[in-house]
Amino acid sequence: MTPLDKTGAAADPRTGGPRRRRARGGAPLPLLLPALIGLAFLVLPLVALLIRAPWRSIPELLTSPEVWQALRLSLICATAATAVSLVIGVPLAWLLARVEFPGRGFVRALVTLPLVLPPVVGGVALLMALGRNGVLGQWLDATFGITLPFTTAGVVLAEAFVAMPFLVISVEGTLRAADPRYEEAATTLGASRFTAFRRVTLPLIAPGIAAGAVLAWARALGEFGATITFAGNFPDRTQTMPLAVYLALQNDPDAAIALSLVLLAVSIAVLAGLRDRWMTAS
Repeated sequence: MTPLDKTGAAADPRTGGPRRRRARGGAPLPLLLPALIGLAFLVLPLVALLIRAPWRSIPELLTSPEVWQALRLSLICATAATAVSLVIGVPLAWLLARVEFPGRGFVRALVTLPLVLPPVVGGVALLMALGRNGVLGQWLDATFGITLPFTTAGVVLAEAFVAMPFLVISVEGTLRAADPRYEEAATTLGASRFTAFRRVTLPLIAPGIAAGAVLAWARALGEFGATITFAGNFPDRTQTMPLAVYLALQNDPDAAIALSLVLLAVSIAVLAGLRDRWMTAS
């Protein structure tokens, strides 16, 4: 016999609440046709990439010195950019989630601005700030002799600039979902705010930090516009995989496809790794 809830409607035996009714019937044609076109629009380029891939020569292409340099540099710079994002992004996310201060909404908008800002504009902004004649870069060059543009460190900074908002958004959302009473209990027992954050909050939000770090790493790995504008395109120094793809497309299309497949595989791995988190959130 089907259980009933308090209103007399059919109840879900797992939750005791009202049973959710699924829509019956097929999708209407005016919705189905554009949906299929949209799916084909997104999937067809990826399928074409797989069809045109030079599968037999891919091992040789990926082991060539030029491609290996770009792969190695991309992995190093993306990892370093993620580390920078973790060091300064997690405290920033905590500030936005836990501290009330005037203009917090405006600060949050500024933090998320790189998500919608054209990457080339981000590279120009970095040049104006950290270039040899930039607002801060001029002082760094004159005082410490530090020059960031067109260096490997410049690649890391450019990637961190565009990738850190992904980490901040993920960690801030996890912090808002976490119960702040655990931190309050720790402080009432004599722990400082920093100790409560380190011993209580960090273990609670570790999944959100991990997810944000993965997203930031993948975004940094695929960055192109800000990198080429701020750091240039010098082999073995600033030429990352996206830049190598762009350059190889003009001279060696097979190498460009091989590098593109590597980036595609990384993207698929990131989506697969975050699938359980998205399914849980939904």
